[in-house]
Formats: sequence, C-alpha cells, structure tokens
Amino acid sequence: MQVLDTDIDGVKIVEPARHADERGWLSESWNPAALVDAGLDVGFVQDNLTHSQALGVVRALHFQAPPYEQGKLIICITDAIYDVALDIRVDSPTYGRRVGLRLSGDDPRQLWIPPGFAHGFFALEPDTKGLYKLTAPYRGDSMMGVLWNDPALKIDWPVDANAALMVERDRSWPMFADFRSPFGRKG
Repeated sequence: MQVLDTDIDGVKIVEPARHADERGWLSESWNPAALVDAGLDVGFVQDNLTHSQALGVVRALHFQAPPYEQGKLIICITDAIYDVALDIRVDSPTYGRRVGLRLSGDDPRQLWIPPGFAHGFFALEPDTKGLYKLTAPYRGDSMMGVLWNDPALKIDWPVDANAALMVERDRSWPMFADFRSPFGRKG
C-alpha cells in the first residue's frame, strides 16, 4: 500500500496493492497496520455506503463542524465518481483550493480527506456505489456546507448545474465568499 501526497497538505491518495490471477483480483480496502506503515495513522469508527442510481447525482460540498469533524477515506466500489475535497481550514495556505480525483471500481485508488475539508462527489455512471470510512460518527446537527458549483471555487464538475440530481440542502449552501468556516480563524 502506498500513500501519496496531493497538492494540498493532508489530502492523500491511497493506493492499495491489487493482486490478480485468472479468477480476478483481490485488494485490501483497509488495513490499519499498512496505513500506519505508509504514513497515515487514522482510526475509523463508522462506514457509510452510498448508492447513486442515476448518472448526474451530486453529493456536495458538506462536512461536520467541530467538535464532530470527520476524516474520510473515500472508496468507489462500482462504476466511477469525480470526488472533490475543498480546503476550508482558514489558516491554511491552500484555503479555498481543492483536489479533484476520479475514483472507480476498476481502480483500487482511494482518497483520504482529513478534517477541515468540505467533501463532495459526482456519479460519473448510473448505479454507482461508494464507501466512506469515517473517523467520527454522523451528526446531522453539525452538518454544514458550501455551494457545490460556486464559480469562485473553480471546480470543474463534469455536469451541468441544471442536470445535477441532488437534495435541496446541497443546492442551498452559501457561496464561498459568504461562508464562515469553523476550522480556524485568521488574525
């Protein structure tokens, strides 16, 4: 297993080894000792499965505020997603920047998103399934977000906003300029 840096400190690409033979392949989706050996020492307390039935499903850009913040290991199980992590750590030199990565069931790559990031994804194919491994349990009362398609974020979502299938909550998050992050304060 390899853990690779991205352009934003803390966000990592996890590349589990894949062992193939005439039957197919096997890959460890999570091995705490291998992650520690590769430089990522995190503990998970909850797994969430997602199923996006149609092409065009957007789940974005949300997070849990402190003290209930979550780190997430994102794994695409079937089909493919475009996954985004947005840095909302106010004191970070990469505040407001994002990492976008295609994850698929055909590729064992995973994305580690530490606390202090808003997260979202777009289903690139119908019937897409994903797995989130979380470092803290879900708390709906601590959920916050940023408008997923705010032009200021310059996220190259592979979907037209009018064609996006999403819940009203995700359409109603504030623009980034109006957003007040709970992750640190400058000054």
